[in-house]
Amino acid sequence: MSKQVITLSNQAAIRIKEIMSKDHENSTGVRIGVKSGGCAGMSYIMEYAKEARPADEVIEDKGVKVFIDPAAVIYLLGTEMDFKKDEFSSSFVFNNPNETERCGCGESFKV
Repeated sequence: MSKQVITLSNQAAIRIKEIMSKDHENSTGVRIGVKSGGCAGMSYIMEYAKEARPADEVIEDKGVKVFIDPAAVIYLLGTEMDFKKDEFSSSFVFNNPNETERCGCGESFKV
């Protein structure tokens, strides 16, 4: 059985559904990718998506549609997306088994 590119924690799925319910652009899901940048070399990106692009990997998990940029698949394989909230902040967190290094602020990573 092949490993799913990305899975969502219950908290991440709930938060994405909340965000999507307030989207007035009628998006159908979220698109996740990576870009060069940050002190460790790469950063995660997430945006609304109205439809799949031709080469997107499309995953449905816990009632949420996630479109994965094809260039990011190799970096995200086996990742769990979580949502953490504490007294001072809230954010999506990527628990990525491919990371070899993460910057101190948690905004970028290296594989």
